[in-house]
Amino acid sequence: MQIPTTDGLADAFAACPDHGERHPGVLMYPDAFGIRPTIRDMATELAEHGYYVLVPNFFYREGPTPVIDLPGHIGEADRSALVARLMPLIKDLTPERVLRDADAYLGFLTSRPEVGAGPVAVTGYCIGGLLATRTAAAHPGQVAALAAFHAPVAADGPESLLRLTADVHFGHAATDITPEALGELNRSLDAAGVDYTSETYPGTVHGFTMSDTDAFDPAGLRLHWDRLLPLLTGALTKR
Repeated sequence: MQIPTTDGLADAFAACPDHGERHPGVLMYPDAFGIRPTIRDMATELAEHGYYVLVPNFFYREGPTPVIDLPGHIGEADRSALVARLMPLIKDLTPERVLRDADAYLGFLTSRPEVGAGPVAVTGYCIGGLLATRTAAAHPGQVAALAAFHAPVAADGPESLLRLTADVHFGHAATDITPEALGELNRSLDAAGVDYTSETYPGTVHGFTMSDTDAFDPAGLRLHWDRLLPLLTGALTKR
């Protein structure tokens, strides 16, 4: 699919149930490695639970996905070099660009004939979790649920969380956050009055949801689904 933005066309992947009803919309931001078979599989699995899932290529300014060549399996030996190639692209995703793009992504998602009226959800992985958090904070009346996994969700500071009105789940890799930092983040969410869960997934490392990487943790992925699906059901059906 092609999403018109103020800076060009963003290619995207979409998945939805095969029956003809209208469905709640979910904007899914992938990790930095972008749209690939693992991400398509995750979007399709989520869609099978009754959602229209839109996955944008947020590096579209560099070209269509994949913006860099990826191996079929991303091992630790590959990760550092791949991340080094992606880091300049990540730095180019300024908050202003992210929010302009988010407007376009949400506008496209809610305009789809398969998507029902009402609030949407946003979810993301790794850097995509930060983009999801920024999107939810910028659209408090539209985004009813926010989920982010192994993501730097507090990168914009505690004041950024004050704008959240969505129901929230943050699933952190054990290697990504200290108990002290987790406590500080959760106190910020408490101060913001957010309905949230924010927890470390035991024994996990950064990227644990991604089955095509050495970081993959099957138990962590199962817990991710156990947290994500009830969040979406509660937030998108109660409002």
